[in-house]
Amino acid sequence: MSKTQGNIPQPASAAEATRTSLVLAALRLFGHQGFAGTSTREIAAAANANIGSIAYHFGGKEGLRLAAADYIVDTIQGVAMQAFGSSTLSQPAPASAAEATAQIEAAVERMVGFMVARPEAGEIVQFMLRELSTPTEALDRIYAGVFEPLHRRLCQLWATATGEEAESERTRITVFMMIGQVVYFRIARPAVVRRMGWADIGAAEAAKVVAIAKENVAAVIAARKAGKP
Repeated sequence: MSKTQGNIPQPASAAEATRTSLVLAALRLFGHQGFAGTSTREIAAAANANIGSIAYHFGGKEGLRLAAADYIVDTIQGVAMQAFGSSTLSQPAPASAAEATAQIEAAVERMVGFMVARPEAGEIVQFMLRELSTPTEALDRIYAGVFEPLHRRLCQLWATATGEEAESERTRITVFMMIGQVVYFRIARPAVVRRMGWADIGAAEAAKVVAIAKENVAAVIAARKAGKP
């Protein structure tokens, strides 16, 4: 069975490949040039697709922006669920402090690996920064799909690991800072590479970042459990 892209019949697999190419092209171009600064013709050219395929698959440019947001949700959910070893971000936190700590460390490791090693991470972050500066329904989808549930999950793990309240202001700020230290290595990547004297951030460099990020998390957890400010 086939679908039609513009006036050109396509097998379902080819149509799906076109759809994916359009989403990835939009993600990159919207992030770098902004939504208003990007034309559908540019997106189609970058995806090597017929311009009519945007209307066919997404209903238009706005629908494509929402599809890019959904791609971000699916991608980050996949990374997070691998770290937590679960099929959903809403799964209850483990009962033991040791297991909760291990899941936090696994999450930090996965986040660093994703932010540093995967090329599309830069495009995802850039897209999200654009959306954060001028919030739209796309940001609403990202917030509801991963931002809030992932942050809430980490807060629950933090509570189990430290004995603090999961939804206290202190815990929520701490988790934001934990995530922020990881995201920094993507946002400021050129500056980090230059200051560190690295040619790039590859597997060896990422491992060093992971090790120190874990040390930081372990130190804060230990201090909180000991009742230190």
